[in-house]
Amino acid sequence: MIDHFFHLDFDQRRGLQEQLRESLVSAILAGGFPADEPLPSCRKLSQQLSVSRNTVALVYESLLDSGYLISRPRSGYYLHPDYSAVDPEEAPPRLAPCLDIGRADGDGAGNAPSWCDRYKLAVGIRHGLLRPGNWRDYRYPFIYGQPIDSLFPLERWREVSRNSLRNDRDHGWLRDGFDQDDPALIEQLRTRVLPKRGIWARPDEILLTLGSQNALYLLAALLMNGDVRVGMENPGFRDALNVFELREAEVHLQEVDDQGMLVDPRLEGCDYLYVTPGHQVPTGVSMSAPRRQALLAQIRQHDQVLIEDDYDAELNFDSHPQPALKASDNSGRVIYMSSLSKAFAPGLRMGYLVADAELVGELRALRRLMYRHPPMNNQRMLAEFLAQGHYDAHLRRFREEHWRRRELLEQVMHSHLGDCRHLGSVGTGAFWLAAPEGVDTQRLAWAAAQRSVLIEPGAQFFFDARPARNFFRLGFHAIEAERIQPGIRELAQVLERQASG
Repeated sequence: MIDHFFHLDFDQRRGLQEQLRESLVSAILAGGFPADEPLPSCRKLSQQLSVSRNTVALVYESLLDSGYLISRPRSGYYLHPDYSAVDPEEAPPRLAPCLDIGRADGDGAGNAPSWCDRYKLAVGIRHGLLRPGNWRDYRYPFIYGQPIDSLFPLERWREVSRNSLRNDRDHGWLRDGFDQDDPALIEQLRTRVLPKRGIWARPDEILLTLGSQNALYLLAALLMNGDVRVGMENPGFRDALNVFELREAEVHLQEVDDQGMLVDPRLEGCDYLYVTPGHQVPTGVSMSAPRRQALLAQIRQHDQVLIEDDYDAELNFDSHPQPALKASDNSGRVIYMSSLSKAFAPGLRMGYLVADAELVGELRALRRLMYRHPPMNNQRMLAEFLAQGHYDAHLRRFREEHWRRRELLEQVMHSHLGDCRHLGSVGTGAFWLAAPEGVDTQRLAWAAAQRSVLIEPGAQFFFDARPARNFFRLGFHAIEAERIQPGIRELAQVLERQASG
């Protein structure tokens, strides 16, 4: 009989059976149980974990059904022979990547390869947004791009999931779609989502992606190399710059003002223009109608292609939002991309692009070589979610909470951050602010983090050799509404010290 203490810190938000099974499977796969001895009895394990014997028995039975265990009458549960040969002492050691360890002179037989010498792309040195991975541990996370967790329509999503699993339903999502997407989701996009932005497209002009950033990567891989020149906004979306530079494209940086990206003769030598006209990243400026007209005329006159990143299409809460640039495209020169999950569940990673059928067909072939298609179950559930009207209902609730939090944050900033200038549109999910001259917002962000206040310094969005240092961004979806006011008070105290110092 195994005689050791089996400990598990239960998470109250998850089921006991789920957590116990997960822990036992991990122990089995790690070789934690001898092959010739029974596992702890239901009574003993239930006493150790302070759970009912029935809970332990149900988990053991589920592991028996799954083939992890075998049952011997009047003896107990044992490891299945397939798992009884695991010896953790014989497992190969894990080697840290990119470290020159254990290499001997000579042929190096038996040593790990030097991966750093083999890389053909310098990916790891390119940073994205400066945001700690443990941002949830901060009391006041004023960051952009995360959902309002409390608004997620969990019951409706469960309902859609149950419906898709019913025996009388088509279970086509179980099969590999090769390079195709779910026709039901394509139809929902074509008839219910895209028309909101003034876009009418055929099914063969739409491609589903793993988020809009994945769409950008596909486009760059297909269309760009060292002979291509790309114009983009500065400040702008840093990972767009990273993607273009990975393709060795020449990048031209174009300034932004209160009407969006400047349109002038400096853009004429570009093959592609990448813009965020709905809400410019990171300023939130909505491109004006005259600037849009000038941009469309520019690409027609100089044989250019425009990549329109409408990343927050479902979050464009301007009182009179401009239609997408793609809506005015009658020459096929605008490639439109957006996301379905920004206001819903960013972790779902469901995006799409709209372009000429010829280009979409080639992108589909490229996508097939990478991952074939986004998971079919997610596509089908999202299609059902849209068709049942749950998505639009969620957006209405999201809009109400968005404005409540935005107005609250604006009032508190007016009272405590009066020396900071607000730039950009009111309909976006963040405030782009200019601190007083002389304030370095990277230092401000570090000092604020010591008081559990998380902000996004603006220098990371500029691509100049000497970027502007006094800008920062405040999001308000990830932070609980009741923490906005005390969080801004903490930030104001830190800012006052920075400004006076």
